[in-house]
Amino acid sequence: MKLPSKKQIEKLRREYPIGTRLRLISMADEQAPPKGTIGEVSHIDDIGTIHMKWNNGSSLGLIVGKDKFEKV
Repeated sequence: MKLPSKKQIEKLRREYPIGTRLRLISMADEQAPPKGTIGEVSHIDDIGTIHMKWNNGSSLGLIVGKDKFEKV
């Protein structure tokens, strides 16, 4: 998997600033929160993972291009 560039990471951070509310549509992980779970962006790391604070207590991060989600 190719890592995103610094420019792409900065774009993600502008598009999904800390506190942005997202709704999970689907996630390719056995421990994923249920579909429809809402959470807040806690930060975006240097490889582009969107770290979340899900309303159900999970903190599993989103992978752009692999997981599906939408802004609330």
